[in-house]
Amino acid sequence: MKLAGQVAIVTGAGQNIGEAIAELFVQEGAAVAVVDLDSTKGQRVASGIKAGGGKAIAIKCDVSKSADVQAMVQQVVKEFGRIDILVNNAARTCNKNIFDTTEEEWDGVQAVSLKSQFLCSKYVAQQMVKQGQGGKIVNVSSTSGHSGRAGAIAYCAAKAGVLNFTRALATELAPYKIRVNSLTPTKTGSPVGMDVEPPDRPHKEILVGRLGRPIDQANAALFLVSDDSDFIDGTDLRVDGGGMAHWQ
Repeated sequence: MKLAGQVAIVTGAGQNIGEAIAELFVQEGAAVAVVDLDSTKGQRVASGIKAGGGKAIAIKCDVSKSADVQAMVQQVVKEFGRIDILVNNAARTCNKNIFDTTEEEWDGVQAVSLKSQFLCSKYVAQQMVKQGQGGKIVNVSSTSGHSGRAGAIAYCAAKAGVLNFTRALATELAPYKIRVNSLTPTKTGSPVGMDVEPPDRPHKEILVGRLGRPIDQANAALFLVSDDSDFIDGTDLRVDGGGMAHWQ
C-alpha cells in the first residue's frame, strides 16, 4: 500500500473528485478526514469507507473561515494523531460574465476556491512542521485557471490564483520537507456546484474522446502524494485528456 499508516485530509470530499480521492487513499492504507460543508454528503462518504473496513471521519467545515479550519485540523489530530497529506479540493463557481457577477458572488468564489486553500494549507502545514516529518499538499486547480473562458470570470481568476499559490507555497515549505503540487482536471463528473452530470456536456475537444472520471483525478492525486513523485515539487499535473494540448 502506498499510503500505509498515513493520515489525509480531503476537502470537498462529499462527492465527485473529492469522494474518489478519499476512497482511493483509504484503499492505499490511509486514514481520511472527509471534509465538506454538506454534512450529509460527507457522512455518506465516511460511512461507506468505514463499512468497507477503512478509517474515516466526516467533518463539517466551512473552509473559507479560519476558525472552522483550525477546529477541523484540531479534530483530525485528536482523532488520528497526525496529518501527512492535504488535498485542497473544495471549490465554488459562478457561471456569469463580468457585467453580471456581483461583488458578493465574486467574493464567494474567491473565498471557497482560493482563500480556503490558503487557510487549510496554513494550519495543516503548521501541524506538519510541528511533527517534523514533512508532508504532501495537493491543490486542485482547473483548466479554467490556465486559459480564459467567457461566463466564469470569478472562477477563472480563482483557479489561476491556485496555480501560482502552489508554486509560492512549495517554495516556502520546501525547507520543512513538505512537497506542494497542483492538479488540473478538465470536465469531470458533476460540475462544481451540481449533484449530477448533465447528459449533454461537450467533450469533442478532449483528445482521448471522453469526459473525465473522478477516478482519473484520484489516481493522479495518489501519484502526487506517494513516494512515486518524490522528485516532483511546485509543479502542475494536467489531467485533462489532452484538452489543453490544442486549446493553447
